[in-house]
Amino acid sequence: MIQVTNLTKRFQDFTALEHVTCHIGSGCIYGMVGSNGAGKSTFLRTLCGVYQPDDGQVLIDGKAVWDNPEVKRRIAYVPDELYFLPGASLERMARMYVSLYPDFDAQRFWKLCEQLQLPRKKSLGQFSKGMRRQAATILALACRPDYLFFDETFDGLDPVMRNFVKKLICDDVLERGASAIITSHSLRELEDICDQLALLHKGGLVLESDIENLKTSQFKIQIAFREPYEKSKFEGIRISHFEKSGSVSNMIVSGDRNTIVEKLNAMEPILLDVLPLSLEEVFTYEMETLGYTFQIDGMTEEEHK
Repeated sequence: MIQVTNLTKRFQDFTALEHVTCHIGSGCIYGMVGSNGAGKSTFLRTLCGVYQPDDGQVLIDGKAVWDNPEVKRRIAYVPDELYFLPGASLERMARMYVSLYPDFDAQRFWKLCEQLQLPRKKSLGQFSKGMRRQAATILALACRPDYLFFDETFDGLDPVMRNFVKKLICDDVLERGASAIITSHSLRELEDICDQLALLHKGGLVLESDIENLKTSQFKIQIAFREPYEKSKFEGIRISHFEKSGSVSNMIVSGDRNTIVEKLNAMEPILLDVLPLSLEEVFTYEMETLGYTFQIDGMTEEEHK
């Protein structure tokens, strides 16, 4: 289990993470979304002991990560900005990983290299961006770690390769009980693979939830009445978003669906439709209730004034 408590990380001119708290269990795929600059990379680098926390703590199975080689050997980290030894080939990188990770599975690594058609002796500097990402990912998976951290995992991969990498990660989690944390600025990349999703905004964790709960606890209501009405008509119902055009309103509602629909039907509307929400809509409307606008798949975000 990963326990992050009041984690704060500062640099000279800004605070990258501020009072972040979360618990990530074993056998879990934990997705973290946020635009560039939200603090995702700093979060992962602090979790794997590249950065030392300024405040708070990071524990993996009850042990601090910073300056702890024993714990670090159980972690594999694929950063957003990949690094390989200068001039190194896959063969040279594999030898280095064998020396660092006692459980490195060379047989699995070379099998994956064959599947991906990655040349063993060619310099990684001559690989394309996507091939370099593939190489870093399978090196991490071949370490057979208990904890896998991926920063912008799918960047540079084509759709077929993205699905292949997703399957590899899922297999490790299901078969070995490993835990994976995957960051991305694209919610669509994560919603079909993660058990939990979190939203990091300006260094703070502003939303975290089980993905099934996110999908089932909120829904869209389209409703209309003959008589004039306002939002106050729906007092007692948790509404995170409300728009009214003429006599028809669209609402994003949270709670027990059957109970809410029964209550609305008792108001005798002339129109009542219940519609499912995409995960992207759920995150967008939740952010609105927190006072933010957030472009899930874009590069910008701003706080409501």
